[in-house]
Amino acid sequence: MSAQPDSDGLNLANILGDTEAFEKAQTAAQDTPSDDEDSEKIAQEGFCIECEDQPALLYCEACADAFCEVCFAAQHRKGSRKTHLARTLSGTKSISAQAAGSAAGRGPLRNGAAHNDDDMEMDDERTALPTPHDIPPHALGAQPEVGSKVGEWFVERSKFIPVRLTLSERKYLRLLEAALLVSEYTDKIDTLGFGLSKAKRIVHQIRELCAILSGLVVAADYKQGQDLFSDRDFEANSEFYQDIFELGRRHKIMNPDKMRTTYGKLIYMLQDSQSTDVKNLLNFSCVRPIKTVYSVLEEHGAIDLLKDDLISVATQEIYSEGRSRRDIQKDIKAKERAIETLVSRYERKELSQENLRQCIYSIGDNHSFLRTNRDPCDIMIAYLKKYFHPTQANDNKTSLAIKSGKGGARLSHDHSKQYAYVLQSLTLWREILHEMFHLWSLAEQDLLSESISYRLRDTGQGLNRIQAAPKTSRMMHVILNRAQRSIGSWVGSSVIHMGDHNVPNALMFIDKYSQIYRILLPICNTLSKISDLAKIPALQSYLEDEFGSVENATLAILGDFFRHGFDGSGADNFFDAGSCIDGRLTSAWNWCSTIEKKRYFPIFLLTGFHGFDGDW
Repeated sequence: MSAQPDSDGLNLANILGDTEAFEKAQTAAQDTPSDDEDSEKIAQEGFCIECEDQPALLYCEACADAFCEVCFAAQHRKGSRKTHLARTLSGTKSISAQAAGSAAGRGPLRNGAAHNDDDMEMDDERTALPTPHDIPPHALGAQPEVGSKVGEWFVERSKFIPVRLTLSERKYLRLLEAALLVSEYTDKIDTLGFGLSKAKRIVHQIRELCAILSGLVVAADYKQGQDLFSDRDFEANSEFYQDIFELGRRHKIMNPDKMRTTYGKLIYMLQDSQSTDVKNLLNFSCVRPIKTVYSVLEEHGAIDLLKDDLISVATQEIYSEGRSRRDIQKDIKAKERAIETLVSRYERKELSQENLRQCIYSIGDNHSFLRTNRDPCDIMIAYLKKYFHPTQANDNKTSLAIKSGKGGARLSHDHSKQYAYVLQSLTLWREILHEMFHLWSLAEQDLLSESISYRLRDTGQGLNRIQAAPKTSRMMHVILNRAQRSIGSWVGSSVIHMGDHNVPNALMFIDKYSQIYRILLPICNTLSKISDLAKIPALQSYLEDEFGSVENATLAILGDFFRHGFDGSGADNFFDAGSCIDGRLTSAWNWCSTIEKKRYFPIFLLTGFHGFDGDW
């Protein structure tokens, strides 16, 4: 089957329309033996048995397999494998797993992460790759179709969906943001060699932040401020501070674009407030559970709302692309009727219709989040399947092959392997973003845990808090396991960085993966507007002179991104980039940093591109 694009335009409907044909072609290609299968096996000799894209340097005597340095250290980081001896393939020298990790300038790896003797306690908290029966029910399917039986899908999903802020809560949110903006919490706490004890410094900074909040509340509403803070007792107003800090956390989860400079201060302050020494000096806790849709409905005995089949209609996303105004209005009215029916049906004495609407709108906000963050992954997968064949490349334009050292690439993949590598990466990103609210909930549990302490270390990007994240890590392995099983095979390393110098803690992990749409959305927007550019005669002439045709311009952007956005670049060694789970995102960001040097960059500018910073 030809991998050349058709001439039906670049809208999403056409892109998705050809995916079934390519799926059939991919299946047929996998079932048909290749003529050069033997030569392919010979080409794989001498490469790592795990990642398959790096030269094998070590041979494990116990496993009877050859590994690259990174994969050997990652696969032999704990358990009985830590005692395995390996010999270098260039000689007969035997080394241990610990020595292999040290050879790269760090200790043995934990999920690809350097650690020392202080990390042994953290290692005990880590869990192995979960088996399929460990996967929670809510992670097994996409959103139910409108009109279908919803079952437990919304019940499980709502446990991690924060409740939308009310108008009065937004007033306090602005006060919290103002207080955090002027606070110098991390500058005063995350330092080495300070005079006072750290616990006293933390308490002083928390009291200072609370005092700023108190002053702002008094300035905003004098009467309420007098009622709350007349006695100037922080402990007496602990519930007020818990509520206002919870507002900030809830708002950030629902809106990852917001509080980009203040959320880190807030979560680190709450992290410090959980230590026993600080609690004893402060005399109250600053942390309370996030207010979720499930917790609100469960408190008032209205969980059946989430099992009602009308909930899928009441929370549906209404799309306007390619639809008539009449159809759109019809869906809007159906959605409004469903909301009114549900709020009147499940109204309780202490649960007003307005509170029920707030819960339903919060679920709708989650769907909007998925559309903005997860759907670009689906669109890029559709582009990949439409314009590129899974196993064959007709010419250089449709070939995704990369070679280490060429064009900045640090991996060597033929076309079929790179196709699979890109498809797997985009699929994994989609699964991560689909479960982002759940991951965020687990990340906060890890960060605010009283039993997991952190260490302040220089990671090469300044002082960072290195802390294990066992709950987040386990969920990531569940997601990775699901992605691997959905695809059937895996290209590259499956190492997940967590609690090391690459991803110091769960906050950095969340921040890293919440940026995926910043990469993919501008690309999707540019590709969707190329056909509009071609309607202008002068720009059509430019596209034809520079690229040969409009389709070739699209191929140039997609081909370069699929090749060099996933080529293992972006770092000096394979511990920091390469083909590991986090390295795939690192190389994509590295591609973004070079966009101005690309010959197709004028197309981005002509379609309104401002940068990969969310200004779309």
